[in-house]
Amino acid sequence: MLSIGQGLRIFVGLEPVDMRGSFNAMAGHARRLGLEPTDGHLYLFFNRRKKLCKGLWFDGSGWCLFCKRLAKGTFELPEPDPDGTSPPKVVIDPASLASLLEGIDLKAARRKWYRLKKTHK
Repeated sequence: MLSIGQGLRIFVGLEPVDMRGSFNAMAGHARRLGLEPTDGHLYLFFNRRKKLCKGLWFDGSGWCLFCKRLAKGTFELPEPDPDGTSPPKVVIDPASLASLLEGIDLKAARRKWYRLKKTHK
């Protein structure tokens, strides 16, 4: 079972990848980012339209591949680090992971609350 604890890091690949691949292809994408997919961390990849996400995780005994396709909307990816790392990747925390997988845009302006004025008759 995936345990998001203190030691787990979550890496997000910001370049779109071909989602037809399975375990080996996703591990190859992680290696292209300069990372080692067998280190027990979680690696997320997205397609070009940002409607499909695959997560790769190695638990020590085998590979786990998670996939999510949004019914409406798109995944809002985090901003790349300003240092200009190539290829672009970002490390996020578990709270950002939950928001990302829900399709929540953390950069969107918040809606202001208002009350309807009661009309007196």
